[in-house]
Order: sequence, then C-alpha cells, then structure tokens
Amino acid sequence: MAVKELCIWKGLVLVLFLFAVGGQRSGPSFLVMFSAVIESGSNAKLCASLLKPNESLAMNIFLVDDQNKTTPLAQQSSSTVFHRCFSFQAPQVDGELVQKVRVVLQGRFFKMTEERKVMFRSYLPLTFIQTDKPIYNPGQMVNFRVLTMDAKFVPLDQMYSLVVVEDNNKNRIGQWTNVSSTGWILQLSHQLNPEAQVGMYALRAFIGDRMISQDFEVKKYVLPKFDVTLTTPQTYSVGDVGLKVEACAKYTFGQPVPGQALVEVCREPFLFSVVPGVSRVCLNKTAMMNNTGCASLTIRTSEFFTTKFEEQLQNSFLVNVNVTEEGTGVMMSKSTTVFITFEVGKVSFSDLPGFFNYGSILNGKISASYFNGTPIARKAVYLLDVSQWPNKLLLNLTTNLNGVASFSLNTADFPKAGLNLMASATSQDFYDPKSPYFTTETRNVPLFQTATDYPTFSELTIGTLEQPLKCGAKYPVTIKYSFVGETGDYSADIVYMVLSKGVIVLHGFQTVQVRALNAPSGTVSFQLSVSVDMAPVVQILAFCVLPSENVVAATAALDTEMCFQNQVSLQFSPPTAVPGEGNVLTVSAQAGSLCGLSAVDQSVRIMEPGRRLTAEAVFNLLPVRSQSYYPFPVEDEQECLNVRPRRAVPTDQAYDSFQSVGMKLATNLQVREPNCLTYRGLNYYRNFGLPRPVAFQMASLSKDIGGGGAGGDVGSFDVTVRTYFPETWIWQLSQVGNAGSTRVNLTVPDTITTWETEAFCVSSKGFGLAPPVQLTVFQPFFLELSLPYSIIRGESFELKATVFNYLSKCIMVKVTPGSSSDFSLRPFNDLYSSCLCASGRKTFKWILSASVLGSVNVTVSAQADQSQVRCGTEVVTVPTRGRIDIVTESLLVLPEGVERIFTQSWLFCPKGSVLSEDVSLTFPANVVLGSAKCSVSVLGDIMGRALNNLDGLLQMPSGCGEQNMIILAPNIYILQYLEGTAQLTPTIRQTATGYLQSGYQGQLNYRHSDGSYSTFGYDASNTWLTTFVMRSFGLARRFIFIDPSVLKSAQDWLISKQGSDGCFMQEGTLYHIDMKGGVGDNVTMTGYVVASLLEMGVLVTDPVITNARSCLRPVVGNLGNTYTTALLAYTFSLAGETSTRARLLTALKNVAISEGNKLHWSQTSSGDTLAVEISSYVLLAVLSVQPLTTTDLSYANRIVNWLVAQQNPYGGFSSTQDTVVALHALSLFAAKVFSLEGSSTVTLQSSVAGEVYNFDVNRDNRLLYQEKRLKNIPGRYSVQAKGSTCVSVQVACFYNVPTPIRVSSTLGVEVKVARDCRVRGSDLLLNITVTYNGAKPTTNMVIVDIKLLSGFTADTSLLGSPPDSFAPLVQRVDAGDDHVLVYLKGVAKGVPMTYKLQLKQGLAVQDLKPAVVEVYDYYKPSDSFETTYVPPCL
Repeated sequence: MAVKELCIWKGLVLVLFLFAVGGQRSGPSFLVMFSAVIESGSNAKLCASLLKPNESLAMNIFLVDDQNKTTPLAQQSSSTVFHRCFSFQAPQVDGELVQKVRVVLQGRFFKMTEERKVMFRSYLPLTFIQTDKPIYNPGQMVNFRVLTMDAKFVPLDQMYSLVVVEDNNKNRIGQWTNVSSTGWILQLSHQLNPEAQVGMYALRAFIGDRMISQDFEVKKYVLPKFDVTLTTPQTYSVGDVGLKVEACAKYTFGQPVPGQALVEVCREPFLFSVVPGVSRVCLNKTAMMNNTGCASLTIRTSEFFTTKFEEQLQNSFLVNVNVTEEGTGVMMSKSTTVFITFEVGKVSFSDLPGFFNYGSILNGKISASYFNGTPIARKAVYLLDVSQWPNKLLLNLTTNLNGVASFSLNTADFPKAGLNLMASATSQDFYDPKSPYFTTETRNVPLFQTATDYPTFSELTIGTLEQPLKCGAKYPVTIKYSFVGETGDYSADIVYMVLSKGVIVLHGFQTVQVRALNAPSGTVSFQLSVSVDMAPVVQILAFCVLPSENVVAATAALDTEMCFQNQVSLQFSPPTAVPGEGNVLTVSAQAGSLCGLSAVDQSVRIMEPGRRLTAEAVFNLLPVRSQSYYPFPVEDEQECLNVRPRRAVPTDQAYDSFQSVGMKLATNLQVREPNCLTYRGLNYYRNFGLPRPVAFQMASLSKDIGGGGAGGDVGSFDVTVRTYFPETWIWQLSQVGNAGSTRVNLTVPDTITTWETEAFCVSSKGFGLAPPVQLTVFQPFFLELSLPYSIIRGESFELKATVFNYLSKCIMVKVTPGSSSDFSLRPFNDLYSSCLCASGRKTFKWILSASVLGSVNVTVSAQADQSQVRCGTEVVTVPTRGRIDIVTESLLVLPEGVERIFTQSWLFCPKGSVLSEDVSLTFPANVVLGSAKCSVSVLGDIMGRALNNLDGLLQMPSGCGEQNMIILAPNIYILQYLEGTAQLTPTIRQTATGYLQSGYQGQLNYRHSDGSYSTFGYDASNTWLTTFVMRSFGLARRFIFIDPSVLKSAQDWLISKQGSDGCFMQEGTLYHIDMKGGVGDNVTMTGYVVASLLEMGVLVTDPVITNARSCLRPVVGNLGNTYTTALLAYTFSLAGETSTRARLLTALKNVAISEGNKLHWSQTSSGDTLAVEISSYVLLAVLSVQPLTTTDLSYANRIVNWLVAQQNPYGGFSSTQDTVVALHALSLFAAKVFSLEGSSTVTLQSSVAGEVYNFDVNRDNRLLYQEKRLKNIPGRYSVQAKGSTCVSVQVACFYNVPTPIRVSSTLGVEVKVARDCRVRGSDLLLNITVTYNGAKPTTNMVIVDIKLLSGFTADTSLLGSPPDSFAPLVQRVDAGDDHVLVYLKGVAKGVPMTYKLQLKQGLAVQDLKPAVVEVYDYYKPSDSFETTYVPPCL
C-alpha cells in the first residue's frame, strides 16, 4: 500500500512540474545551522549564511522557550554576503528540554522569520566496570575495577551508593555500600563459591538511581594449551569447484601444533522441516598438520546439492574442525558458518552517464564477472528496457577478453523521458533462487532538464581519505563540484563544516567562479587538522546554494584513531622470558597518572576472544559519537507548500544531508520535500509509508568491556622449577610519578604461554588505554610429565617425560629423574640422553612403583648439555637461557583396601582435681600394613575442634541443598559464640565469613523463583529445607550480606503454607525419613518452623506464632515420639511457655539413657541416627531459660559429655542436620560456662616407656589446636587432666583393611565390568546394581561412591544430567579426580536399580589393584555395603 501511495505522490509532483514553466525567485536568502541536540550547559555554536542581500539586513537569532520568552543568541548586520559562526552558552537543564531557535532577517523592505526546534540534553558521567577475566571457574576470585569519567574522559572521584555481585538467578551474592574510588579507581574482588552454578553473572554499580552493569561468565573449564584458527570463505558460490578450508593450530607460546585435523562440513535441514526422511548432509575429511601447524583441504560439494530434499536444506554450510595434538590426544574445536549462494557471477554497468539530452547517443559498458570477481571473457550479456512489462530486449552483446561489452543507444528512438536499463545475463529478468544465476543491475538514466524548472542534477562530492585518520596529522579534504543546468556566468560559495560528537569544530567556505563557456565542475579543498578531541568520528558537511536557489549538499563520515589525551604504553623487559625469572614492566603515561594493570594467560582469551577492555568499548560509552538523525521531539512541523507557476518542488536531498549529521537548518529556501501540496485551493497529502527513523545514535557499553613479584637477575643460564600456574598474573594499581613512567618489578609465572596485558591510566587531564602487549614465556626446551592422579600401593605405571625443543639448533638433552626413597624406577631402556633438533620432541619412559603411602613428589629434570657428539651433521649447541627445566608433580599413593576411622573423645573439667581415662588402641587383625595412624589432639575450648575444621566438619558429600548448609549453618553458631566470649579475632572472622559467603552463594543454587528451596534445585519445594535456610540466612545477617528480598521471599513462602488450624504443612521430600514424627509430619514441621522464626527474632505475639502454638498445644500430652518431644521442648522454651516446657522435659527425663556421667536420648531402644539431634534439642531446651541453676548446668554437662564423645575427628557428627543442631547446642553451653580464667594440663602417656605428651592450656592458647602423632600403635595409653579449666581431648585413628565383604541386611551393590579385550586400552563399562531389602518401604537418600581404577577417568554421561534427563532416582552426579558420587533419591524395597558408568583409560597402570564401590545411607552411614571391581583384561 505504501509503495502505491508513494507512486501516486511522485506522479502528482510530476504533473505539477509539467504545469510549471520556468522562473526564478529573487531576494535575500539565509541559512542558520545548529546541532539538533546540544549538551546542557556547554559552550555551543551555530553558523549562519546570508546570500543575495539587496540592502543592509539585520539577522537576529533567539532562543525561545515554551512561554515564548526569548534569549538572544547572535546578531549580525550586513549588506554583503557572509558565512560565519557564533558561540553561545547552552542553558543548564536536567534531562531533556526542547526549545526553538528563531531567526529574524529584517531590512527596510524585507522581513523573514523562521523557527526550528532544538533539544538541550544533560549527559551523565561515563562509568565502566573492568574485570580481570571474562570467564571464571567456580571457586575463583573475581577481580574488578570501576571507573567514572566525564564526557571528555577526565576521571571523577566517585562515591558508589551500592556495588553488587549477582549470580545467574539474579540473587545478590556480594555487596558493598557507600564505597568511594581511591585516586579515581575503585578496585574490589569477590570470591566465588566452589559450588557456584555455571551461567552469566553480573556486577552492578549504582550511582544514586543510575546503574552500570558488566556481565561475566562462570563456567567449568580447563584452559586450552593451543588455539585453532579456521579460515573459510564467508560465502560459497555453487559455481566454485569446492569449499576451501584451512585449519591452523598454535600453542599459546607461539609454536605450531603437530597433529591431525578432522574437518566436518554439514548442511542442515530447516529447523521446522516436517518432510519425512530429510536429514543433515555431512562430509568428513582428515589431513595432517604441516610444519607450520596448518592443514589445507578442499571439500567437494556436489553431494550437498544432489539430494531430493534440496528445498528443505538451509543455504549454509556448518564447518567444524577438530585438531588433535600428536601424542597427547588433546583436541580443540572451532566452527564457522559459510553461507551458500546460487549466484555464480554478476553483470553490471560501467561508464554509464548520470543523465542524457534527448536525441543524443548514450554510450555505456556492461561488464561480466564470476562470483569471485574474475572477469568472464566471451560471455553473452543483454541490455533490457525495464520501464515496461514484460521487459524489452534492446541489445545482445558479448564481452571481450576483459569481460566488458560496449553499447550505444540513440535516445531519439525512445519516449522523451528517463531510461530504465538493466544489464543481465539472460534475455528475460527471471531466476530460480535454487538454481545458479548471475545478478543483474538496473540503472535509471534521467532526462536532462534546466535547474529552474526541475530539481537540480548538480552535486557535491567529498573525496575519500585513508582511514582511520591519525591523531595529530593534517589532511587535505577535497570537495568535488559539478553544477548542471545553471545559466550564465556566476559565482557560488561552497561552505563546509567539520563536526565531532555533534559539535561544530571547523567552519569555512570557498568561492568558485563558473563561466558559461567552461565545464561547470572542479574541486576545492581545505586543511583538516585531526586533534585528539575529534575521536572517534569526524563528520564533514559541505553545501552550496546555486543561482537557481537549489541547495546541493554532501556529507562524509571519517573514522579517526581511537586516541586519548593520556598516551599510555607498556613494555616488558626483557621482551621474552623463561618461567620463574624476574621481569620489569615499564608503564609510561602522563605524570601523576594512576594505572590499572592486568595480564592474563592467552588461553583465557582463546576461550573468550572478544570480551576485553578496548578503545572502541570506551568510546561506546560516549552519549554521542556522531549524530545521524533528529530525535522525534525536534522534528519540525511542515505547512503545505503553495505551488506557484514557474516553481519546482524541492526534494529531500539537501535536507537529508543535514539530517544525516544531526544539523538543523533554519532557512527561507525550500530544501525539504513537503508533506502536502496546495494547488489551486486543494491540498494533496503525502503518505510516507513507514515512519522515518528518529532515534538519536546513542552508544552503549559493548560486551567487549570487562564492564570493563619481585624482579630478579637473569643469568647466562637458568634452572627453573615450575609450580605456579595462575590464569591472572598481574592485577594491581600502579602510580606513575612526575617522570611520566614507572617500573613494576615482577616474577614471571611458571606457565609456558603468552601473557596478554590490559591496562589503562587516568590523570587529572584524562584517560588513556595502553595498546595490548604480550610477553611470551617459554623454555628453549621444556618438559611435560604424564602422571595419573593416584595409584594404589603395589601398582606400577609408565612414567612418561616428553621433552620439546623449539630452538633453531640441535641440542643434546639429558633427562634425569629425581631419586627418592618413596618409589622405585626401572629403566624402560638405557638411553636417557638424546639429540633433539629444531621443533623436535622425544618421550622418555620409566616404570614407577611407589613403596610408601601418601603424596609423593615425582621430579624429572631435562638438561641441555655440551657435547662433542654431532646430531647428524649439526654441531650441538647449548641455550644461553633456560638450559635446565625441572618439573615436580605430585602423585597420591593410596593404601590397598578401604579406610576405616574410629575416635574417642572426652571433655575434662577438672576444677582443681585430677581426671583420667585409659585408652586402648587396637586394630583388626587384617589391617593393611603401614596404613594405621593415630593422633591425640587437645583444645581448651569445646568449640575449638569445629573451629579448626570450618571447611570440613563432615568428610562426606555436600552436593544437595540440605547438605550444602554444612558450609553455612555451623559457622554462624561458632561466630556467635566467639563474638559473645570476646574471642573473635579478625583472622577467624575473615575465615569464617568466607565460608558463610561460600555457603550463602552455594545455597542460592537450590532456590526457586517463589523464594522456596529444594534438595536439588529442580525438584519440588521443601518446607523443612526452606525453614532451615531461612533460619540460617536470618542468623547470618550479623556477619555477611544477605539479600533482604531472598530472606523475605522465603518467609512469605513459608507463611503461605500455614493452614487455618495454625499448623505448617510439610511439602517436598524429606530424604531423612526418620525425621517424620509419630504424630504426623505437620506437628513436627510446625514445631521446627516456630523455633526457627523465634530464633530469627520474630515476636511471640506475632499472629503466625500465636496460631502455630495453638496447633501444637493440643498434642503435647499425646506425643509418643522422642524426636518431636525434644523439638517441641525447645520450641516452647523459646516461646517462654514454662508450664508446657516443664511437661515436655519431664517426659524426656523418663526416657533418658544414662551411662555414668553421660546422658542422651534415642528414637528407639536400639539407638538410631537421630540420637545426636534429639539430645541436642534437649540440651537447647535446658539452656534456653534464664537464669540457669547449678542443677541445670550439671544436667546439661552430662548431655555435653555424651555429645562430645560422638564427635568425628573434624568436629562434626554424622550428618548435616545433627552437626548443625549439636554445634548450636554446644556453642550455647560453651558460652554459658565460658571463663578466660584458669589453666589445665593434659598428659598422655604410653604404656611403653618413653612416649609422653604434655599439653598446657591457658587463656592465651585455648583456641590453639594442639596435636601429636602417636608412635606405639597398637597400644595402651592413659589420659590425665588436671587444673581448673575445661579441655577437649580426642584420640583419632585411621587405618585400612582389605576390601571386605561387609554383610548388610538392607543395602547391597553389585558391579559387572564389560570391555572389548581385543582392543588395547579400550573403555570399561560398569553395570552397577543397587538393592534394598530393609524393613522400611524405601531408604533415605543413598550415596553410591565409585572409586576409579588408577589411570582411568569417568564419563558420567550415561547417568544423565539435570534436571529431567537423569537416570531413574539419580538426583546428582559429582565426578572428582578419582571418585564418582551418585546421589539416589531413595531406593524402594525389593526393586533393583542398575546404572551404567563408562571409564576411559588415560594412562596404562600395571598390577592394578581392585577399586571399591560403596553404597550407604547418607543419614545412617553404618548401613552400607562394599564390593570391588577389576577390569576383565589389562
């Protein structure tokens, strides 16, 4: 519809032209130019031109507001032509303000007024966030900087009201409030949780209500050793012989990668194709990498275009290359898309005139070329007239040897109108988009008309310049003019303006004299000096008003260098390095600059090549880089143009030129095609079809932005021992002194790679960004070891040491393993010295057998020696640097069998007396030799053991939402205790709050959008877990930032689960089924929720609490469940209901289990896993009243004695929940009995003479973890404590036994191993069957712990992935270095569950020992079963 209306409008214009009969308006004319958008408060500029004044005229320019109040901007009186500019102060505004510029030109006989809109806009400061890397592994440190500048890149001291880190679910996991920059730069860091979910995270800085963001990615990755580049054409033509593909691979230290390239080319079907049988078409081809690390292939493509499903296939190739490194099998991939075109060539015009006189001969040329631009000789081409349908064939032509055919047309043979011509390879304009074709070209050659009657054919053209323009350079700018249709001799002024960021920076004009007898064309030029302030774009506008009053204009946009006022450069000295040596980074910048320096491993850039701080990204911060349109509010209304005889209708050419550089034009000349025409009293309106783009070209921060040692002497040769391999090497601020440079002493890391810098500097004069520099770190030759993560004692494997030589000369390499009593090495052969010539590599082997247990360091050195022996015909050389490379890597040697642990713990409170216990340390008869080890530890604080193992209270998996809380909850109670007893040091606070931060971040992985939590994050919301998390987060607020919205949403969700009877309903699966109370889950759950809310500080009078207590009171007398009784005793203690509390505690006393000075409770008479938790709730209930009597404390002390005896060696207990509740209770007890006064001495003495250990505990070392290794085991010891203060004593023993057949009446596991024994080193397939035959219908959560065979890695893909594709019952899979943990939701009785796991052999290990597979109930670890497996063939 829009096209049809446009044609009608053009037809109307043509009709009106035909009624016009020539003529010319007389009188003065003017043009006033200014930017459509002007910065608030800036020193602005406008330029004015006065033409053909016939008297002395006064030009007055005003700014008019919406109240019609005027402010003078400029005034000029003249009786002659002028072109000049005026400066004025822009008004100060907030946001945006639209006003009008009024131009009044007045003389005695003439007055003309024009108004145009203008916008004043305030610009915000520029802020960016820079990160040290664009991508992080979970657990890594995120370093970042925030910088704020004005629009001239001058830095500002800025206070940020809020800086936050948000995870991939937009949870705040880190926060800083009211932080200010130091010397303009704010530098912060945030430690990611090791369990952080992968995805896109965000850093956000707030300046008031304004927010600046920078994304970064969290991803589990291993840095690549080399990069792959894939070179293909962007577009493939079906006329090409084949698709050319080149793959190149280089190590990060610059050397080519030997290996093989596999190229796969596929053509995919359309995504939603429903045609049966259609599938992707693929071809594979392999090639070996040459000595430059490249492989070139040509893929024949005929198979891709001979399928019957052509219409269903996309017009693109997906090209993927896999480069596999020789020897290691490490593979890197790259892919790209190549678009397919059925265009095989093009036919186009050349040397065709811009217009013609009717009756003349029109000469032109047609050229033909292939798709790649090669001319086609002797090609038939056709000239068509496309002004009618069907198209008319005018000429058959054939190209010459240069692919060009000439033609001539007598225009008298055509109607008196413009010509519409087409150059084509066919006699008809038609092609099938799925068949090979040549593109055509259509040209309109208009008929010449005089300028007074019709729009002009005159034009201005601005000459091109080589870009980018260099800052500080001068360039001649040429303006070519061609004036057509004007009559007589005349002069014309060509006015030019240069704009930068929408501001006029240069204005001038040149007058040209045109004689009627001469060609009305020529050039003028002016000098352009490019300053730093002009970056990044210079816009040039040139215009001329011709005698016919036609305005011709031209524009050009020229990119400049991305230069800044502060010139910054970096230089490493020396420019290359070997690992571990000293280096100096020289930073040059303006005096007084503060510089943010960064250097990361090039491998990081390989993974994320585009995301870094660049000059382009900084310039994209500018509110205006260049102007190209008028914002909609400053579009001027148009009145209908009254068409008079002898007057042509103007076109938009000049208007569009001014608009394309954002310049408004107030003039009495007709430069804009009107919206409507008035002719003989009738209005004819124009329909524009689609609206004109009105967006101001605003720039935004691109994703490129990251927002956003000591030196040593270099000797003649070096020995390097490589152990330090960071991803970020340099991240520091450095001050540049008055000399304009500073030297930063550094120690080069041990990674053999290339380090890439990113650095900016700021001073009071401006910002600067250093061009990236690289430091390549390599050895002339270097060594790589191939070790398994661990082996079992008695196993042996091939230790491989591969030496690489990248010198241009041959060297004599001697490889020597370090001697050790921890293992034995058998030579694989007798030659451990060898010639190694340029780009050569050689692998040396030994058979290693470890003889001791634990971590064993394996050290191998490679040394380039002087030798008189030639390498072939070449003389052996010795490198001057990096002559020796020593690599040390650790190998874990494990004992045979499986590990067992037993502990004995006591809390001694001698109070002036002497207390003692006898200890007998015995082991099973089948203990593995050398595996037994025991130690005694003493602490002067009951909480000290947990305090020393804040990160490892449970040596158990913590891979679900409940288990993760072990990282968070206990630390809260420990911090509360230490703070309450004035023992909280800055070091302890920093450590503990670090774990709180980690636990908080990790727990958010299991949060749902409604604020609730679940065990695995994707299963149903869980009332109990949500309560647990809410309580812990609420208590943690004292120590770390907890997002209030996270806390409130959890509380709101819980409250929504409260029924009309006041009870809270249990939702979601309780994986610890013994927690379910005998009187129904809702009672137990309500007691737990109420206790949690009261701990958080919710008032007892709150309606939620009041209603819940009404739910609980009626069942108090009918509780037959010890767990629920203990929990409600604590709940009513917190609520202050003393009578109800007393009834519950009395009931508990009647069922207590007393053992000497110890007291505890159990759910059943035979004992169970809830005993610790029940006893802890009783202890909390006893301690939750004020004041405590001596009787209360004595009663509590007996409970504590039993609890301490249950502690594991790490300070925790058996599971997450009992550890949390027990440490809560113990911390409360410790706070009640705490005293800094007094001291005690603990003595442990062996029955064998000579082994005695004394431990002194006093106020200064009460939190010191004192430990001694016991020598005489097995054996008998006595423990004695005397003094006045309490001490915690524990003896812990660890040992291995041969793989047992542990009999279990409940859980069982069977492993069957399959392998193709015909293929050496083939994969293993484990079939693991788990069974349950207990008394209950289903188990608690079950863990299947699969130990890997030495030298093998696990592929867990057959177990599935979250959340919907996991194998049945599987909730999570964790793969470590030598274990795979499979979490099962719960195994039903009598229903075997079989799972598959694939093991891949990475290193051949001989004499393999059996590996253990254990299955156990997470909440009852004693309910377990173990079996072993070995490969069927080696």
